[in-house]
Amino acid sequence: MSKASHTLGDVLARLHATIETRKGADPDASYTALLLAGGVRKCAQKFGEEAIETVLAAVGGDKAHLTAEAADALYHLMVTLAAAGVSPDDVAAELARRESQSGHAEKAGRK
Repeated sequence: MSKASHTLGDVLARLHATIETRKGADPDASYTALLLAGGVRKCAQKFGEEAIETVLAAVGGDKAHLTAEAADALYHLMVTLAAAGVSPDDVAAELARRESQSGHAEKAGRK
């Protein structure tokens, strides 16, 4: 049996696949299914809570705590994206589009 890759891209791809299998699953049997059953609003609310906890961990200076909170935030972001019908490939395409311009130019283009 081979070890699963621990690169961020590979882990997020497996997470996305797992989240997709939880759509319509029993909310009593799966936390992901419970979140998805709450709709985009519930998923986004939970993501917001985790994002705040990640910020607080970052300014707290504890790398292990930040790592754990960042993992929670990524998980909840992925669930929110799935609930909203946005795929990781959609996000990757947007990031790739932005690679060719400076951050200042990209931000100015949103105004």
